[in-house]
Amino acid sequence: MSSRADLVSLGHGSGGKLTHDLISKTIVPALYGADGAPPMEDSALLTIPGAWLSFTTDSYVVSPWAFPGGNIGDLAFNGTINDLAMSGAIPVALSVGLILEEGFPLADLRTVMRSMGQAARASGVPIVCGDTKVVPHGKADGIFINTSGVGYRPDGVQIHASGARPGDVVIINGTIGDHGIAVMSEREGLRFQSPIQSDTAALHTLARALLDGGVDAHVMRDPTRGGLATTICEIAADSGVAIRLDERAIPMATAVAGACELLGLDPMVVANEGKMVVVTPEKDVEKALAIMRAHPLGKLSAVIGRVEEGRAGRVSSASVVGGERMINMPHGEILPRIC
Repeated sequence: MSSRADLVSLGHGSGGKLTHDLISKTIVPALYGADGAPPMEDSALLTIPGAWLSFTTDSYVVSPWAFPGGNIGDLAFNGTINDLAMSGAIPVALSVGLILEEGFPLADLRTVMRSMGQAARASGVPIVCGDTKVVPHGKADGIFINTSGVGYRPDGVQIHASGARPGDVVIINGTIGDHGIAVMSEREGLRFQSPIQSDTAALHTLARALLDGGVDAHVMRDPTRGGLATTICEIAADSGVAIRLDERAIPMATAVAGACELLGLDPMVVANEGKMVVVTPEKDVEKALAIMRAHPLGKLSAVIGRVEEGRAGRVSSASVVGGERMINMPHGEILPRIC
């Protein structure tokens, strides 16, 4: 049992000494390490080259907050980086907002903040501003995080969810379902013969390698909640096209496939946090695959489908047992609080 001194406790108002100490002694050192923190102003001043700005925000409530392969800290950072990168933007800076429940152990908070800080330093994208609120015990669930990100999209980059065209090819950068099964196993106390870890990762360098390499990416999306099925259905509907997948070509770890079979889950709807779908013309497929497979996050990249003429939003797939099945967007989340 942690002592009271090792738990997050309420200060007197948002600017109380306890909150100030929490920020200066726990959060800032973990996020910035030896580099030192930027000035503690009410807003961050950023210098942006002349280009299109990209801005995104997301909130993270994953339960449990720690899982094999990561925790809510690096998950929140990576997820926001990826939302920027999928628009073709170069991430510039992020903000972080913390909602902490009174009683959340400071040791756990330090773990979360260290993970977020390490992710920021590894990516080269700084966290430049933030906010912390503490709510009474029982009014939250340990820790929630909101992150916002800003980036810029260079001239000439045209990537949209509605950009898929008949004749395009669909590529993914690796195995599906890792994050969802990792979180589920931790939440439910499941143990598998082969460990399953979350694939949480920042994809901006992989996306940039594609664009810098001259690949004409019509669409880039990261299949998070709702898995690959949801993302492909959204692309098909937004673009007014049909897409045919080949499940036999979709990379999947043997342990994840086994876990899905055991639990009665369709891996196509299981969440991912380090995967990207790229839709590109046939002429650029080999170039795209070569670039992606040369990157640490794309070694298992594979062609998984093609864009066709047909009813807008129709997605079908050659199944692993032969034949063809329709792929539909799930009506709800199979695992709430996955991110």
